[in-house]
Amino acid sequence: MSAEPTIVLVHGFWGGAAHWGKVIVELRKRGFVNLRAVENPLTSLADDAARTRQMIEQVDGPVLLVGHSYGGAVITEAGDLPNVVGLVYVAAFAPDAGESPGQISQELPPAAFDNIAPDSDGYLWIRQDKFQESFAQDLSDDEALVMAVTQKAPLASTFGDAVTAPAWKNKPSWYQVSTADRMIDPDNERRMAERMKPRKIIELDASHASLASRPGAIVDLIEEAVRDLGLS
Repeated sequence: MSAEPTIVLVHGFWGGAAHWGKVIVELRKRGFVNLRAVENPLTSLADDAARTRQMIEQVDGPVLLVGHSYGGAVITEAGDLPNVVGLVYVAAFAPDAGESPGQISQELPPAAFDNIAPDSDGYLWIRQDKFQESFAQDLSDDEALVMAVTQKAPLASTFGDAVTAPAWKNKPSWYQVSTADRMIDPDNERRMAERMKPRKIIELDASHASLASRPGAIVDLIEEAVRDLGLS
């Protein structure tokens, strides 16, 4: 197997693989060529973990999983495959066994909780007129507008899907906290990060969309994980 890692990026709720656009460009600038971005259906944690595992299994070599938001729950569930060498969490859920993103959010409701609304088909949306202030207050109006209009709504039931065997208990991990996050309470992020005992925690003065507003700092953390794993 090749020693050079494949970085697999896993998006969260209300977005798709394209949310990683700035991170992908920055990773390529720094010489990372083995890049994948999963497009998850957001229909259940089991479905999303299965889709992510499929992509991991296509890689002949070490994989570093990077999850944003709910994507953190996905990499927690899917990261048990033997070629996964590490987990990087970006303003993300990191549930323990039996925990769900919804349960964690209820314990410390995020500031923008009331801006999430269901539709008649059981999908949850961030109100378009509240998207920027809720998800991406540190992005430009144009960038936030595109995210708001192209948001990918999850099935509401996905919030209640619990992790079975958290991969962070057996894999090295790194965590980025967004101190101005309105979609996951920053203290919830700190609590999840601290109990993981990751190799590093960084805090950024950023919104939930830190992957788009602070891509350089996110790539710094990914790059440090690669070095720490001896894969650079």
